Amino acid sequence: MMTHRDRVLMALAGEKTDRLPMQMAFTPEFARRLRAVLQLEGAVSGNPHSADAAYDLEVAIGVDILRASVGWVNSYYKGDQPYTDEWGVTFVPAHYQTRFGSGFYTEPVGHPLADAAVLDTYRVPDPERPELYEGVERLVREHKAEHAIMGEAVTTIFETAGALRGLSQLMMDFIEDPDLADRILEIPYRYHLATARRMVTLGVDMIWLGDDVGTQRGMMISPQHWRRFLKGRMAHCISELKAINPALKIAYHSDGDIRPIIPELIEIGIDILNPIQPACMDPAEIKRLYGQRIALWGTLDVQKTIPFGTPEEVRREVLLRIETVGRGGRFIIGPTHHVQLDTPMENLWALVHAIRGEPHSTQP
Repeated sequence: MMTHRDRVLMALAGEKTDRLPMQMAFTPEFARRLRAVLQLEGAVSGNPHSADAAYDLEVAIGVDILRASVGWVNSYYKGDQPYTDEWGVTFVPAHYQTRFGSGFYTEPVGHPLADAAVLDTYRVPDPERPELYEGVERLVREHKAEHAIMGEAVTTIFETAGALRGLSQLMMDFIEDPDLADRILEIPYRYHLATARRMVTLGVDMIWLGDDVGTQRGMMISPQHWRRFLKGRMAHCISELKAINPALKIAYHSDGDIRPIIPELIEIGIDILNPIQPACMDPAEIKRLYGQRIALWGTLDVQKTIPFGTPEEVRREVLLRIETVGRGGRFIIGPTHHVQLDTPMENLWALVHAIRGEPHSTQP
């Protein structure tokens, strides 16, 4: 019988598998609902990127890739009161209400490098602390025989730098003081390069890099600024990681419409592009243009179909992606973001059963 790990590695190589590999994660609020439905005991990790997750929810529904993160993204979801993380970034909760209850996100509002004068004395967290990697070590030790393992160093450069400096100010620095922008970008770049290297040596199969550089109307920064400030750093990072393990697969994440830079992402060595938001990029077109050169990951709409569609509409979207994007392999199917609290449980089961190739059902 094909293992989850076999399914992922074969699909990424363009080989025929019994079904498409599936990956998804859940916000803490949805995870609590799902845990109750599945009658699973234990606490829910406060951060979907956390390496201390139990992974029992993912295993229970048949997810093929398990993920653990070491990086600034772990600073999110630390509590429902304002707090300051180890980088000096201050977060506040952003509460919301759905028909299934209330939840919150956390948003950075205080930026330790807002005043550039403190840059010379700013102390970067130590990426070599052994305790950072205990969750990754456990994940590899306990699950790699069955599952593909992904180490996350996402928010690699731009997003973390934006939190340190303030996003608007960082983008003004690109024009007004590019040397200062370079100094700030080097901080998260060097940190995440170090964490990614360590995760590769620990035996992960994939590393997830990337930054949100797109909006649903186009690029957040110009392709020229992406090339000037981010492309070279990302290329060097990928080269360094693949020098440790040439078989390593690199996934790159950016929300939004990033079509202008996809060819250059392929040029610098990415293997997998995530999440292919259908609200702003046609997954079938991206597959047609680039599917022979990279794998795609995601494509299932968390903005409309999964939370607000009917179970039948969810099923139809899954089947459409299997037909149009899954043909020829090189596709990891899943939601384009964490499954949110506003998602009906019936829609989750419609999605899971359709991916598995099982009869349509809205029950586990």
